[in-house]
Amino acid sequence: MQAQMLAPAAVLIAWSLVILFLIPITRFPALAKLGINVSNAPRGARGSDSEDQLPPSVNWKSHNFTHLMEQPTIFYPAVIIIAMMGAAAGDVTAAWIYVGLRIIHSIWQAFVNIVSIRFVLFLAMTTALLYLAYRAVALTVFNDPGVV
Repeated sequence: MQAQMLAPAAVLIAWSLVILFLIPITRFPALAKLGINVSNAPRGARGSDSEDQLPPSVNWKSHNFTHLMEQPTIFYPAVIIIAMMGAAAGDVTAAWIYVGLRIIHSIWQAFVNIVSIRFVLFLAMTTALLYLAYRAVALTVFNDPGVV
């Protein structure tokens, strides 16, 4: 059951990289359209420095990538703990629900970005994450090493 529990985390890692590569694919053409040459950027400039000049729809990809680096930092260790302690079928299902909703949330935020819908997706995936966090705590804090 370890591989099944870790598979959703591996998929979320791959998805995060898809979103990461989507940023320059959309940002560089938008900057060029504005006449901004990235090679002439001041030393130490960051991509976020140009956010106020870019259309919001271009920035949504970057914002989503930031979100993929935030809440999933709780998901990854929870999944690893559960895999190490012995995942149940419900744990694997909850992890896939989390990842599926996270991907739907990413697509929604990157291309449509109606906040009320995004918030519902956020609440649903957070519910799955709460379950996974509970299971990680229950499997470790209440573990009885004397029980075989």
